[in-house]
Amino acid sequence: MSVIVSNLTKIYGTQKAVNNISFEAKKGEILGFLGPNGAGKTTTMKMITCFIPQSEGKISVCGYDVEENPMEVRRRIGYLPEHNPLYLDMYVKEYLLFVAGLHKVKNKIAAVTEMIERTGLGIEQHKLVGSLSKGYRQRVGLAQAMLHDPDVLILDEPTSGLDPNQLIEIRKLIRELGQEKTVIFSSHIMQEVQALCDRVIIINQGNMVANDTIAVLQNNVSKEQQVTVTFLKNVNEHQLRACAPIRTLKKLGDNNYLITTLSEKDIRPAIFHFAVQEGNVLLEMHQKISTIEDVFQEVTNYSEA
Repeated sequence: MSVIVSNLTKIYGTQKAVNNISFEAKKGEILGFLGPNGAGKTTTMKMITCFIPQSEGKISVCGYDVEENPMEVRRRIGYLPEHNPLYLDMYVKEYLLFVAGLHKVKNKIAAVTEMIERTGLGIEQHKLVGSLSKGYRQRVGLAQAMLHDPDVLILDEPTSGLDPNQLIEIRKLIRELGQEKTVIFSSHIMQEVQALCDRVIIINQGNMVANDTIAVLQNNVSKEQQVTVTFLKNVNEHQLRACAPIRTLKKLGDNNYLITTLSEKDIRPAIFHFAVQEGNVLLEMHQKISTIEDVFQEVTNYSEA
């Protein structure tokens, strides 16, 4: 395993920011690290990257313990923090050459040129970092994180500030990197998590509340089926209720209903058969599929006011 976290805890005074969490992340995997604001995501990432020490527990990166061999760990990690720290008075290419020097990268110019191309910084490379938009600063942060070809990438909100076109490009880059490296990233954009992640960890108030593939988490979030259906003509609601193990029937509009059931069996064929028997026509029928957002809200005990 590239990253192994065992019984990790971080305590600030009387506050337990991270509470006894354990997980593993392997090479060739994109791991989504999610949680509400203040849940402990950034604190965990800072401990993995040796920025702050843990109070209890163990962290191993590529076989090196973060306490016993912090420099070896740093050599194998590329880190983009949530608040991207950059030297604003340096030019983009100048800054990346400086970072390459810190990492003692062989053939710095070739490495920087390649990274500028991969992150789409070509037209901005001769500008001051301080003059760039937030989106391009994020690209510079990604470039510096990847410049020394690390085995593990820790990305805290990597797509913050990117426009829709930039999002597509950076997601593609992260997906490519995930095929050859271990990528752990946090994001509040659930569609991004759904599109990129092989597996998801969710923490809430310092505790790990979910750790599995997205497919498994979606299947477990709720056994309730929800189907919206629109008929051409009026229906007998009593007979509609009798056609399947319907739990609730809510009228949304003219001949439009929201149907829920706890049955694991798909109820759509029964509804279709009902319409045929009644000489009615189904104009629309949609089954709601649980999303990672539904999972997130359920395991973090979110409820709408």
